[in-house]
Amino acid sequence: MKAHQIRVRVNGEEVDAVIEPRLSLADFLRHDLGLTGTHVGCEHGVCGICNVLVDGRSVRSCLMLAVQADGRSVETVESLAEGEKLHPIQEAFMDEHGLQCGFCTPGFMMSIKELLDRNPKASDEEIMDVLGGSLCRCTGYRSILRAVRNAADKLGAGA
Repeated sequence: MKAHQIRVRVNGEEVDAVIEPRLSLADFLRHDLGLTGTHVGCEHGVCGICNVLVDGRSVRSCLMLAVQADGRSVETVESLAEGEKLHPIQEAFMDEHGLQCGFCTPGFMMSIKELLDRNPKASDEEIMDVLGGSLCRCTGYRSILRAVRNAADKLGAGA
């Protein structure tokens, strides 16, 4: 297959790459760029573990091809912290015990970031709708719901 040249902004940095057209965005981020915070679960778009933001919208990076990100902006979980300072979403997950094994956590955090960026005063129903798009086998979701409320408060958007 013919390789393609792409230019994509990943976590604020311009990246030029030559890639195979069938390379998934998840594999590009993990293997080509070394951004291993994006985890891969089902590889069928069902679990939400691989969620990243593309132009501010949550996408399943296992289903999106890297060539589709050409000219776009991609944010991964690595974009949240500023050096050693955790993002309020990350702090809230720690405060509320919103993670156990942590495998699904990056996907949740990116979906939550989209929600709070778009609607900082989201209702519990709206939060649960977003959380329902990702699978967690450990937490039971209540602690994650508390973490989202806590993050909204930390971001100054609490009700």
